[in-house]
Amino acid sequence: MEYCGLLTLSKQPVPLKSISVDVSINQFVADVSATLDYKNEETGPVEALFVFPMDEDSAVYNFQALVDGKSIVAEIREKQQAQEDYENAISQGQEAFLLEQDSSSGDIFSCSIGNLPPGQKAAVTLSYVQELSLEADGAVRFVLPAILNPRYLLQGEELGFSNSSAEPDITSQIPWIPGKELPYTFSVSANICSSNGIEKVYSNCLLSPLQYLEDDKTVAQVSLAEGHKFDRDVEILVYYGGINMPTVSLELPQADAKPDSLMGDPAVMVSFYPSIPEAEGESTSGEFIFLMDCSGSMATPLNYEMGSQLRIASAKETLILLLKSLPLGCYFNIYGFGSTFDSFFPESVEYTQQSMEEALRRVKALEADLGGTEILEPLKNIYSKPCRPNHPRQLFVFTDGEVADTGLVIAEVQRHSQNHRPFNP
Repeated sequence: MEYCGLLTLSKQPVPLKSISVDVSINQFVADVSATLDYKNEETGPVEALFVFPMDEDSAVYNFQALVDGKSIVAEIREKQQAQEDYENAISQGQEAFLLEQDSSSGDIFSCSIGNLPPGQKAAVTLSYVQELSLEADGAVRFVLPAILNPRYLLQGEELGFSNSSAEPDITSQIPWIPGKELPYTFSVSANICSSNGIEKVYSNCLLSPLQYLEDDKTVAQVSLAEGHKFDRDVEILVYYGGINMPTVSLELPQADAKPDSLMGDPAVMVSFYPSIPEAEGESTSGEFIFLMDCSGSMATPLNYEMGSQLRIASAKETLILLLKSLPLGCYFNIYGFGSTFDSFFPESVEYTQQSMEEALRRVKALEADLGGTEILEPLKNIYSKPCRPNHPRQLFVFTDGEVADTGLVIAEVQRHSQNHRPFNP
């Protein structure tokens, strides 16, 4: 199990005491400052490492650690010189930290904060800016991932089990704690600014009432309601007024920033979101038809390694993932084929919670027991049915490739290429 946050060299988490996050959302950019408090509860000192993930659209501009009453602020230096300075400080028993990009993953950063004495606290503050994504309905989306905090199971919660075996799932690795309170506190406060006005704010978590700080509703504040356990990502959707009007934001240099540095120069951001009308009759929902190969060859392993997964099991996992990712308003159907074929539904059905659950139940029951790989007849059956207006049809084929009558299958697909899009996941 991979951990983030403050860790010892043996990858054990240092106890977390509190998380405080301040977010400033200006149009399509978020400025995030997160402070995490830790305490070394061991009897001896530990050398600690702070590990945190970064989205590809984010950039860290400030990092500091308060250890044993001393504040250490990050400075950019040549990599070799930074390594030498850090090792010298550690060898002299001093507190120091080294921040660098993980060599195996471009979006993971690690920071060694040095020696943490027993009983001492460490406050780590990370500041970064992030470009925000724009949803189809015009909402600006900010997400704070629930990854820096350790997870716990409260008394009364049950461990989950996988469908394929009686072994506990990943939650079996999460420690238990008594009572209903987590051993750390968590708070999030967000200030939102837009010259076009702020219409509404939604979240997947319970928020405090939205407070407007200006009469023209250009500045607002919201915070996470008490009691949130940070057991899921915190997602905030902001809806601006006049989203399609261009805006300009000016950022002046920081007073204490060094000249000619990133934070020492002024910055201008121009934001524009053009309104492009959707073509009449165009639909993005579509009709999705999945063809699952249930021939005998699908009962063989994916490769010759010991314990390799069966082809049918791998295909079913992928199909289940796709089923859970379909867009609302679409239609779908599933065919199992071999020497014979059968469809889950007489014709494609609308994607609802009920139809998805029924399809998932039947997918899990599929077996590689239908003989040969004869896909031509189910294809003809699909092509014989008219497409739904404004719902482009797309076919997804799950097969190990040992298809009979290859030439006839290719010819059949080519004849219907104008109104059907085949895929082989």
